[in-house]
Amino acid sequence: MSTAAKLKIRVIPNARKTEFSGSRGDEIVLRLNAPAIEGRANAAAVEFLSRFFGVTRSAVVIIGGERSRHKIVEIVGLKNGDLERKLAHLIR
Repeated sequence: MSTAAKLKIRVIPNARKTEFSGSRGDEIVLRLNAPAIEGRANAAAVEFLSRFFGVTRSAVVIIGGERSRHKIVEIVGLKNGDLERKLAHLIR
């Protein structure tokens, strides 16, 4: 049985650079240097998250909010504890 961590993110497209930008409520804010057209922002989000967490792109799956700024992302092969450690500086 594989492990998977779920992450709620709020995407802000067309930013100057791609980066995490703190949190709002229970969501992590992700600024993307990609437009929200033709799935480019989703692809950029998957690419950034896979590099940040050190997993393959195929391990990052948008399971909710594909056409919304509010997304739920599942990261296969990452435990919730690992996720929380990586994001500790963002969650306050």
